[in-house]
Amino acid sequence: MDADEREIFRFLKSWGSQFIAAREICRRAGGRRRAQEEPDWAMPTLLRMAGRGILESDATGHFRIKPVSRKDRNKLLVEPDIAKIPEDSGVKAEDADDIAPDEYYDQL
Repeated sequence: MDADEREIFRFLKSWGSQFIAAREICRRAGGRRRAQEEPDWAMPTLLRMAGRGILESDATGHFRIKPVSRKDRNKLLVEPDIAKIPEDSGVKAEDADDIAPDEYYDQL
């Protein structure tokens, strides 16, 4: 990821799984000065990130970090033995999709 992508990624990561308007991302992710000088600076970067599968967009043009599916989350584990530890202790895993570690999105 380049610097603009990282800046957008960090901003959206702070919002979790909530969709954020592209205009709001342009205004708040780059800082005050950048938003005044170049109001739509993030638009090409948002579209590029969505094309690579890092972000997803809803019907209204709002963006969020694409959650990792349960199947893909299991690939992120280091060892199968480590995955058994919470199950053996009686802890139930959540079924909801979540945001993966930053390294996962760097590979996309």
